Amino acid sequence: MTGGAPTHSVFATEAMVSTVDSLATQAGIAMLRRGGSAVDAAIAANAVLTVTLPNQCGIGGDLFALVQSAGGPVESLVAAGRAGSGADPDRLRAEGRTRMPDDADPRSITVPGCVDGWLALHERHGRIALDELVAPAIWYAREGFPASRYFAEGVTKRAGSSPEAAAMTVDGRLDEGMRVIRPGAARVLDALAGEGRSGVFEGEFGRGLLAVGDGEFSEADLAVNQAEWVDAVSLDVWGTRLWTAPPPSQGYQALSAAWIAEQLGLGSDPSDPAWAHLLIEAMRQVAYDRPRVLFDGANAGELLDPQRLRPRATAIDASRTAELSDSYRRGGTTYLCVVDSDGMAVSLIQSNCMSFGSGLVAGTSGIWLHNRGIGFDLEPGGPNEYRPRRRPAHTLAPALVTELDGTFRAAIGTRGGDSQPQVVLQLLARALVSGQKPDEALAAGRWILRGTGDTTSFNTWGFGGQVRVGVEEHVPAGWLAGLEKRGHTVFTEPAFSHAFGHAQMIVSDGSTLMGAADPRATAEAAAGY
Repeated sequence: MTGGAPTHSVFATEAMVSTVDSLATQAGIAMLRRGGSAVDAAIAANAVLTVTLPNQCGIGGDLFALVQSAGGPVESLVAAGRAGSGADPDRLRAEGRTRMPDDADPRSITVPGCVDGWLALHERHGRIALDELVAPAIWYAREGFPASRYFAEGVTKRAGSSPEAAAMTVDGRLDEGMRVIRPGAARVLDALAGEGRSGVFEGEFGRGLLAVGDGEFSEADLAVNQAEWVDAVSLDVWGTRLWTAPPPSQGYQALSAAWIAEQLGLGSDPSDPAWAHLLIEAMRQVAYDRPRVLFDGANAGELLDPQRLRPRATAIDASRTAELSDSYRRGGTTYLCVVDSDGMAVSLIQSNCMSFGSGLVAGTSGIWLHNRGIGFDLEPGGPNEYRPRRRPAHTLAPALVTELDGTFRAAIGTRGGDSQPQVVLQLLARALVSGQKPDEALAAGRWILRGTGDTTSFNTWGFGGQVRVGVEEHVPAGWLAGLEKRGHTVFTEPAFSHAFGHAQMIVSDGSTLMGAADPRATAEAAAGY
């Protein structure tokens, strides 16, 4: 399954929005033109995406965001849900399970954080009333929107097993451009606009979540605010400061791997197989122990400490893959970024985890519930064990770049499960080392890593760092032979494959904004003025 043709960079002097869907981008731009902040635009765009791309994101999912106000400090919002009070790992182990269920099982659901994330962002940085921000999304849900190609493909595949998906089709098929109406989503968004949080969690959506949970959640669980402002984490690399969200986000991997690549003297020519090899090896070194070190409450400072990273850098050989040791399915996520005329920048990622999440919906709302609980493990007594009111290790990994003096430089992010930091790393290197414009960086062929056994995009690091390297068909001609010569096991996928992410970028040179959206998505849009 492949996306569209290569994209192009959009230029603007005042403000810009980049999302995976043109309708969402239009909603964001409209709020900016009305005097709204970058946060207002991000909320409006995300709300539309929850309607038009429910296979990737929605009110039933989680949200992470980075926000910077005009050269000020970078703020981090973690709106990631916790397991319900009914979470019971012993029951899962008694069933013979060694890892979390991922489909059609309420135990994979955590309390969704999206709504709390919107409310926290709006309370701190909003200028336009919340009901006005979600009005475009309500209109599309009630009156209908044209199905994008990617959404249409997903619904058609899901129609045989999901009554909610089947209701969007004609004779089991949804074609690109067909009108889709989502009355349940309109009702829930209306409740949010009119009653706030209680309208969602004490209303139709909340009742549906309790019912489908079948004892997994209590009303008290749903009453807990899932959003939290926390300190963003950073690392100085390539003459800039790279920012991401702290654990339970896996964003530390992109920053750590970039730091290692700088120590190794990464070249500026992405067509050189050595460029891909060094980035792959840097990522392997920082991520092979992810199942042990990433959990809610993990110490970000320790994960990013150069004393921890330096031995991993010295273990990398430019001519071959390294042996790693303890001595030192599909995706359902969307990313968007916004910069406003006051210089506020937002890097926001919002997700159902896997495509259509758990496959379960919240009652009559027709809103799919994520399966972010697959980020837990079942190791007895472990820090990431599935337990009541814990947050699981999370794949969502937004990134933001500033100059060392705090001036905004770039916002970057992507969908892609475990491969999110891998794609962000490549985009950072292309932008900051190779000097590529957003369209060049986004259209270039990518590599992603997959485990060596029975793998999905959510268990790459469950094999001790023993990974295969997937490359798109349009990578530079020398990559395949060069990587295989260095000991990598390489497999190829079609050019512009969805498996390699749907990324967005906005970059500033100090006076002009440049932005682009990923051509792997089929309704992508960046716009500015």
